[in-house]
Amino acid sequence: MRILIVEDDKDLCNAILYHLERDGYSADVCHNGGDALYYIEQNAYQLILLDRMLPEQSGIEILSRMRASGIQTPVIITTALNGLGDRITGLDSGADDYLVKPYAMDELLARIRAVSRRPVQIESRNISFGDISLDLMNDTLTGPTASHVLSRREADLLEVMIQNPQRVLPRNTLFARVWGADAPVEDGNLDNYIHFLRRRLKTIGSTVTIRTARGIGYALKSKK
Repeated sequence: MRILIVEDDKDLCNAILYHLERDGYSADVCHNGGDALYYIEQNAYQLILLDRMLPEQSGIEILSRMRASGIQTPVIITTALNGLGDRITGLDSGADDYLVKPYAMDELLARIRAVSRRPVQIESRNISFGDISLDLMNDTLTGPTASHVLSRREADLLEVMIQNPQRVLPRNTLFARVWGADAPVEDGNLDNYIHFLRRRLKTIGSTVTIRTARGIGYALKSKK
């Protein structure tokens, strides 16, 4: 799971990041409302930890804007505001949970696990396109003649493409969804993984192909 931490207290932000990564999560951080909207619009996260009191734009404003634009990523608001009205406002604005500062890191991790378990966030563990099927639990790609276990990065990349079939996905979008919006990744890494996936598709006897849109990105295509 990749998590976005939006928190202007940099010391707290670093502490959260440490505990998340120790528990196996991937995370990106930003410290103000303007940057938060940019990161959120990349749609690269499975959960957002959103401080309510931020420079430039408040957490409530950010939350309202993302929900109005159709972004349904789960959000846990973190704040020092503990009044009943404050909690109601946060939840009515679209938050999935509301955690009051100061909090124990163990409680934060428990809240993350609880939000992640909610049925509304549970998607099918198998997704399909054309003559291929991807088992997201086991990172296994199956085609007409064989199956092949993918690397985690290959599976993440193919998942994004299957969820957006026939559509040219810009390189920046693929980087954000698979590596994270601010990850220090060399441009050629994407091309390497596209090459790997093309080989996997041939290995399983699929007619699905990955087309290159020069200067733009890639698209998953099917002859069927």
